[in-house]
Amino acid sequence: MNSKERFLAAILGKKTDRPAIGTPTSVICVELMEKLKVYFPEGHLNPGSMAALAAAGHTVMGFDNVMPLFSVCHESAAVGVETNWGEKNIMPSNLTPIWKNPEDIKISKKFLDSPFAQTPLEAIKKMRREFGESVAITGKAFGPWTLAYHCVGMEDFLMGTITDPEKTRKLLDKLKEITLIFSEAQIRAGADNMLIADHATRDLCSPEAYRDFVLPIHKEMAKKIKVPAILHICGYTLDRIKYINETGLDAFHYDSKNDDLEMRKAASKVALLGGTNNIQLLRSGTEEDIFKDIEKKIKTGINVIGPECAVPLDTPLKNMQAFGRYFKAI
Repeated sequence: MNSKERFLAAILGKKTDRPAIGTPTSVICVELMEKLKVYFPEGHLNPGSMAALAAAGHTVMGFDNVMPLFSVCHESAAVGVETNWGEKNIMPSNLTPIWKNPEDIKISKKFLDSPFAQTPLEAIKKMRREFGESVAITGKAFGPWTLAYHCVGMEDFLMGTITDPEKTRKLLDKLKEITLIFSEAQIRAGADNMLIADHATRDLCSPEAYRDFVLPIHKEMAKKIKVPAILHICGYTLDRIKYINETGLDAFHYDSKNDDLEMRKAASKVALLGGTNNIQLLRSGTEEDIFKDIEKKIKTGINVIGPECAVPLDTPLKNMQAFGRYFKAI
């Protein structure tokens, strides 16, 4: 199998020639930028720089997929949220929210004309030309729960789930259009699988809130996104995996706050990616530590081996290359 075949089969829960390695979140660290002489914030704002950094996930690290959207900001910036694009060692952040009520939100495909949307779309096209059909290209779009943090404001939005649930549902229904439009555009550009990242994590969203507000929208996305789709939620999620099983999404990218074996047993209807601890193992561990974790993941039946989330920028490059070395992919 080539890398694309392996990664796509793995996220669909199918048999592969070896465990797939990869991640639908950022693999970029400062050491990689220094190796390539390509740096943030240019890597967020220039299609060629973005593509070069993303491609290194395969060419330098040996992963079976590449993913070019390294921050949480592209679609919210494209619809008008002011954004600080960070520095070489600082990730971007959204600034002042722009909407308060559902009727404030006017979504059209025109936001795709923004350079903040065009940059990743052009980067995906460039990587498709470069890799052909040999490497899986993963797109990324944030779900409406997360977009509400960026565009409405976290405190106001979360309070509204208690004080005005109907307004919350209307907000989410409007915001989901950003996710769907941006996903469709990335698929047209050449992405052959999509990550839907929605930070409905335990400290910000109870299992009941996930069930009542988010699950119906994730079900809708599973039907409308016409390529294999991965869900990512940070933090402890064993308390809502029974609902994630109901989404119809193909795979779940999980956090090391969850026990591997418990997650594998509970995730009965989704393939699993990730689970390797970013801080203790990838930033601070040894190759031996990472190899032991890989072996544990293989025995547990994790479909795609890799980091639990976007890696810290100070992660040693050699530790990111440990996955490829283990499988002799580099």
